Amino acid sequence: MVEIKKGNDKFYVGDNQENPLAEIHFIKNGETLTVDHTFVSDELRGQGVAGKLVKRIADFAREENMKINPECTYAKKKLEGSEDYQDILSK
Repeated sequence: MVEIKKGNDKFYVGDNQENPLAEIHFIKNGETLTVDHTFVSDELRGQGVAGKLVKRIADFAREENMKINPECTYAKKKLEGSEDYQDILSK
């Protein structure tokens, strides 16, 4: 089980946010979270960690009543390609 922690401008997996094993980074701009980077280390690849990070930031956006602008290729594909996330996509 992977524990996803909240950092200052990211959700991450690992002991500290400066050197994470995986992360999804965002920039908060008013009511919008711009997701600009997703990273998963070699040791965690293939375990669905990136998908869990996208789900976590989606949950966070809903909790905070915000929208997501996915600029990162992975997050964009995951968010725009799923009916589950249409309510939080920035138009």
